[in-house]
Amino acid sequence: MALLDIVTLPDPMLREQSAPVERVDDDLRRLVENMFETMYNAPGIGLAGIQVGVPLRIFTMDCAKDGDEKTPICMINPEILWQSDDLSSYEEGCLSIPDYYAEVERPASVRFRYLDQFGKEQEMLCEGLDATCAQHEFDHLNGALFIDYISKLRRDRVIKKFAKLAKQKDKSGVL
Repeated sequence: MALLDIVTLPDPMLREQSAPVERVDDDLRRLVENMFETMYNAPGIGLAGIQVGVPLRIFTMDCAKDGDEKTPICMINPEILWQSDDLSSYEEGCLSIPDYYAEVERPASVRFRYLDQFGKEQEMLCEGLDATCAQHEFDHLNGALFIDYISKLRRDRVIKKFAKLAKQKDKSGVL
């Protein structure tokens, strides 16, 4: 397994639409293993393919609390079948927007259909933090970021901050 580089704001790749996975094979399973290793190492609870430079409709997640047994989930070509009218709010962060957090309101429950890493079709009802995480990662597949749910003023400030940091990094070669 290997740690993958995480793409960060303002990289335009984060706004790309991810393509469907054509085939679930050993190469894809290796990518999934590397995504889990990268996600856990970061540390994070979710990671989309696009965040590691792979524009495919795939994400990994694990919302187990520290000390609890891991509950790794991989969703390939996920579809939302249903979402609740009830909303819940969580403070979200993103490995692609380090050290920035904001309250985001999303449907409290969501039912997904997807392929697992073995190519088997699955359905899962996600609730609570699992629902928030899965929707956050699903957004990545469509080029959306959690900052799209905050005010334009706050979003513009975050983008400007990360653009400035990226420019400083380009000039110095390090950050």
